[in-house]
Amino acid sequence: MRFRQILLLLLLALAIGAFVALDLGRFLSFEQLKASQASFAQLHAEQPFTVAVVYFLVYVLATALSFPGATIITLAGGAVFGLWQGLLIVSFASTLGATLAFLVSRFLLRDWVEARFGQRLADINAGVNREGGFYLFTLRLIPVVPFFLINLLMGLTRMKVWTYYWVSQLGMLAGTAVYVNAGTQLGQLDSVRGILSPAILGSFVLLGIFPLIARRIVAAVQKRKVYARWASVRPKIFDRNLIVIGGGAAGLVSAYIAAAVKAKVTLIEAHKMGGDCLNYGCVPSKALIKSAKVAHQMRHASRYGLSDVVPTFSFKAVMQRVRDVIQAIEPHDSIERYTGLGVEVLQGYGKLVNPWTVEVALNDGKVQRLTARSIVIAAGARPVVPDLPGLVDVGYLTSDTLWDAFAQLDEIPRRIVVLGGGPIGCELSQSLARLGAQVTQVEMGERLMVREDEDVSQCVREALAADGVQVLTGHTALRCEQQGIEKTLLLEHQGQTLSVPFDALICAVGRQARLQGYGLEDIGVPTHRTVDTNEYLQTLYPNIYAAGDVAGPWQFTHTAAHQAWYAAVNALFGDFKLFKVDQRVIPSATFVDPEVARVGLNEQEAKAQGIAYEVTRYGIDDLDRALADSEARGWVKVLTVPGKDRILGVTIVGTHAADLLAEYVLAMKHGLGLNKILGTIHTYPTWSEANKYAAGEWKRAHAPQRLLAWVKKYHDFKRGA
Repeated sequence: MRFRQILLLLLLALAIGAFVALDLGRFLSFEQLKASQASFAQLHAEQPFTVAVVYFLVYVLATALSFPGATIITLAGGAVFGLWQGLLIVSFASTLGATLAFLVSRFLLRDWVEARFGQRLADINAGVNREGGFYLFTLRLIPVVPFFLINLLMGLTRMKVWTYYWVSQLGMLAGTAVYVNAGTQLGQLDSVRGILSPAILGSFVLLGIFPLIARRIVAAVQKRKVYARWASVRPKIFDRNLIVIGGGAAGLVSAYIAAAVKAKVTLIEAHKMGGDCLNYGCVPSKALIKSAKVAHQMRHASRYGLSDVVPTFSFKAVMQRVRDVIQAIEPHDSIERYTGLGVEVLQGYGKLVNPWTVEVALNDGKVQRLTARSIVIAAGARPVVPDLPGLVDVGYLTSDTLWDAFAQLDEIPRRIVVLGGGPIGCELSQSLARLGAQVTQVEMGERLMVREDEDVSQCVREALAADGVQVLTGHTALRCEQQGIEKTLLLEHQGQTLSVPFDALICAVGRQARLQGYGLEDIGVPTHRTVDTNEYLQTLYPNIYAAGDVAGPWQFTHTAAHQAWYAAVNALFGDFKLFKVDQRVIPSATFVDPEVARVGLNEQEAKAQGIAYEVTRYGIDDLDRALADSEARGWVKVLTVPGKDRILGVTIVGTHAADLLAEYVLAMKHGLGLNKILGTIHTYPTWSEANKYAAGEWKRAHAPQRLLAWVKKYHDFKRGA
């Protein structure tokens, strides 16, 4: 604890001690006030300015130190100064004292509270940042809520001091006026209880909840305004409780939840159930990665005491295995399964006609219109195709189309160019190279996986290069050309032009939300790179929600499913309560070899945001299980609050990194620090021990050296040394 904090604590302790020792509380009783009323009035008549200043200072001090008796002092203000002068003095004195108490709480306690409950307090601070003034004003209007408690608790938040001051000044005015006015009638009061009759208390409560009621009224007016142009077509009876457009992760989870709570729900999907993840993304790519890894292990079998062998295989058989894996998982997302769960599944294209009506162009050529109280847009995303001259002429593949194209081939294309240095591009480049292709990966930026730290980017680059990938960073694609059957990609690098021949070109430069074709623009739903939503995933129209890739900002299957819960629950039960999407702890993984997994901040993000941090690093090359598996490479890097064990973010590079990350995701979600991980038993010998050893590295760096020096002296003494 800093010197100034210690000094302030001592001063507070002295002040409280003096208050108790001198029994100053006896002067803050109703009876004492009535007995001294005449004396105070006479003194005020003789020295009005001095009395006013002393009264003001006493009031400020008592409020700042949260002493009991503020009610009595307020009554005294009315009794001595009258209504208007008393109201003026008390209003400013009480607000100034409350602000000082707020600052004392912040100075003494906030750092300690944030260190222990930082993650939970982050949510409160986010709410305070948005609507703290509104809720403070509401609390100030209800004098039955202890004001000193409000001062202390608000001091723990990140509310601005000026906001706290002026909202308190305004919010306490009504209550202050009642007490000061009561002080002017002091002779007619028998006790403090006589001030706040049940009727007055009820009035204060109504006054306090009025802003909440007013807010609801304003929201209702705004909602009515939004729907005004559609008033004539709003159905009186709805066909469905919920319509979901899109059968990917977000759409499936939304429909599942609706059916589980017995809502009548229709799911519309034009193409394949399961969306991109099952058919073009997560599932097929991981199946391909596994086959490629086995081929790699065969080539390097000597690492395991076996003989290296060149794998022989049919590329068509590899791609058939990919199809078999998809087919094995398909039943989980099938029409039959969801129909059995109670979901009506329509195969076709859904388009919004108005905020409650969806027109479905069915795949059999028919058209059907359905109405619903709520609608969830879960249309997903599609690959970005760069505007590159000659690209269409030479032909290209994307992460969506390559699976069907490759399934027709007996052999893997000999020369493959992969455009893009992000996760998809890196995964595909490494896998295809391990299966025997000559892969050239082109990235316009200066490094691969630019969202990760530089050490991660370098590690991935070295891993890809070791597998035979030619990585060209800082290269800009100019155009594609074809002469006869020879296709080439022309690149520019540091003023030089480079020609790269290829047999297949894969565009993996990113994915963009599917925003067109769903009627969003027709009914005026704002979109930019994604559908514009609020913290409840509502669009411009509160009954229309968006979830998954189409809502962003992440393009992960697990975040799509996470958002779908909020979209579905809010859509079905929002009349009772709306849930804000919890997007604090979002894990991600790239399944290159070694894997890269992360949750929370990395170093470059912390620096960019000006967040102070400490780095703890544990090298997996020291882990027993990694040595036993001949996979001793990578690291666990943990960012923590300086001097604290609270986790800000974790990056893991190595085998099973994505699985290892789960422990840190759980810890961050529930505010557990590295000490908790260190104190948890991890099975030996497992990869999960890397997390415990990382926590041990942090503990070693923060060992209490002074205490250990005294402990050493104790042990020396016990030995008689």
